[in-house]
Amino acid sequence: MHMRGSVSGYIWILLAALLWSLLGVLSKFCLQAGVAPLETAFWRAALGCALFFLHAGLTGALRVRPLHALAFMAFGVWGVGGFFGAMQYSIKLSGGATAVVLLYTAPVWVAVFSRLLFRERITGRKATAILAALAGTALVCLSGGSLPGEPSAAGIACGLLAGLCYATHYPFYRWWQPRYGTAAIYAFMLLGGILALTPWVPLPPHYNPTTWGWLSALGLLTCYLAYICYGQGLQKISLVRAAVTCHLEPVLGTLWVWLFWDETFPPTGWLGGALVLAAVALLSTDSSRE
Repeated sequence: MHMRGSVSGYIWILLAALLWSLLGVLSKFCLQAGVAPLETAFWRAALGCALFFLHAGLTGALRVRPLHALAFMAFGVWGVGGFFGAMQYSIKLSGGATAVVLLYTAPVWVAVFSRLLFRERITGRKATAILAALAGTALVCLSGGSLPGEPSAAGIACGLLAGLCYATHYPFYRWWQPRYGTAAIYAFMLLGGILALTPWVPLPPHYNPTTWGWLSALGLLTCYLAYICYGQGLQKISLVRAAVTCHLEPVLGTLWVWLFWDETFPPTGWLGGALVLAAVALLSTDSSRE
């Protein structure tokens, strides 16, 4: 049963990675349509938030203590407002492929958090996988990125900030997971992010139907469905395994922006992507106890 649970956990996390990998390409369609980075972040959070509240309401999962709801919202200012905003600026300034790969400095932070907060053991295999993933990320950065011209220092900084914000989701969600369902936690977290992003968003919005279509896809696929899959996966496998397994996302993300936006890396960048995949394979075959 334990092995079956671990396998299903990896499947859920890989589905989340697949959905998250669409973030770069969908965001670029929104940005091209004239939606500013913080506006794109806002609507991704707002549409996802509405779906999570609907989900929680229909399943009777909205019974959250007021102080806990405020805690979720407070975390959302950083974990959603900061994360979503930094990610959109990184996509705009450095390209979708570079932004998604930079996001995956997160496992180092996750390893530290999970060790300090949950006493998860970092095995030699896990450490090797993390180092391989980080080496791949570094190669992508040193390769010059996925947009022509000089690399953007601000874009790289925003990508690294997004990685730190993203990493804090793992221990925060794991801490509250035994008490509340994924829908309730993320509904209030996203509400906090919306409040943080609202001052930078012109209301009411004036977008054409095509732009609303891209924004809706962003909210549905990369926010609501991705976090539902992520929550299911974290019930079955450890924080560090989930974080490193999600390294499939930057590889898929680079593929999508290459296919749709002709973004590409030099050979060293592609070598970095191969190292990321190797890290996923290494971690997935780790049979040590959680």
